[in-house]
Amino acid sequence: MKVAIFSSKQYDQQFLRAANREGHELVFYEPRLTATTAPLAKDFPIVCVFINDQLDAETLEILADQGTQLVALRSAGFNNVDVAKATELGITVVRVPAYSPYSVAEHAVGMILMLNRKLYRAYNRVRDDNFSLEGLLGFDLHNCSVGIVGTGKIGQCFAQIMKGFGCQLLAYDPYPNPACIELGVTYMALEDLLAQSKIVSLHCPLMPQTHHIINAATLKVLQPGTMLINTSRGGLIDTPAVIDAIKSGQVGYLGIDVYEQEENLFFEDLSDTVIQDDHFQLLQSFPNVLITAHQAFFTRNALENIASTTLSNIGDFAAGRPCINQVKLT
Repeated sequence: MKVAIFSSKQYDQQFLRAANREGHELVFYEPRLTATTAPLAKDFPIVCVFINDQLDAETLEILADQGTQLVALRSAGFNNVDVAKATELGITVVRVPAYSPYSVAEHAVGMILMLNRKLYRAYNRVRDDNFSLEGLLGFDLHNCSVGIVGTGKIGQCFAQIMKGFGCQLLAYDPYPNPACIELGVTYMALEDLLAQSKIVSLHCPLMPQTHHIINAATLKVLQPGTMLINTSRGGLIDTPAVIDAIKSGQVGYLGIDVYEQEENLFFEDLSDTVIQDDHFQLLQSFPNVLITAHQAFFTRNALENIASTTLSNIGDFAAGRPCINQVKLT
C-alpha cells in the first residue's frame, strides 16, 4: 500500500526501508504533517507520522477527505492525535507501544551524571587547558533518594539502573508496577515524593491528568536544590514556573530532552537562525541546565524496533488483520 511518511530524516528512511519486507510503497516527506502540508498525502491510504506532527481535527478532516484510512505513529505517545476525531472519521490510529525502554532510561541516567558531575563544563575546561576543579563539585548517587514519576517500562528500567547505584527509590504512579515493588521501590503520593527526593525523573505519558504535573505549586514542595529530569514529554513541565524555580534555587539542576514548544525547534538545524522562543533561550543561558533535542530514544536498537513495529502495524491493516497496537478511545 502507499504510505506517506512525514517528518522523515535520513535515518527514518534507512530503517523503514530495511524493515519494508512486504514491499509497501513508501514516500518520504521531510516536512511535519499539519493542515498546511496534509495535501501532500492526497490519495495515500496510510500516513506515517512522528511526535511533532499535528493531527488535530482540521488535519484529520483533510486526510479523511483525501482517502486516508490509517495513521501509523512511529512513537509510543499519541498526545498529538485527536483520537476522538479520528474515530469519528473512521481513521484507524496505531502506535509503537515499546521500542527500547532502555534507550530512554539510560539517557535519563546520562543526564543525571552529566549534571551532577558537571561533565559538560569539565570537558570544555580541559579543551581550554584549564584543569581547575573549582565549580565542579558533585555528590554521591549512592544512598541518594530518587523519585520516579511514572513506572511503566521506561520507569522500571530507570529504577533498575538507579538501584545499581545504591539509590533509595521512591515512585508515584496510580498503577504500581509489581516489578518495581520487587526492586524495593516505595510508592507514595506525588507531593510526598517531591518533598523527599534529591532527584526527580519524569517517565509518565502526557495526558490531561499529567499536563503540567510539574507546576508552580508542585515545585514549591521540592527540597531546595533538587535535580529535575524530563525525558518523557515537554508538556509535563510548566516552563515559566520551572524557570522561576531555577532562579530561586528550588531547582538546582534541570535536565530536559523534551520541551513543550519543541515542534518548532527540535530535529532541525537552526544554527544560522535567531530563535524567537525567549523561554528556551533563557533556559539555555543557565549554567545548571542541560538540554538535549529529543534524542533519548535515538539508538540503533530503538530505530530498528520502531521501523519493524510500524511496518508490522501497516501490514496488519493492509491485510485486514486486527492490530494489537491500535489506539482506541477509553
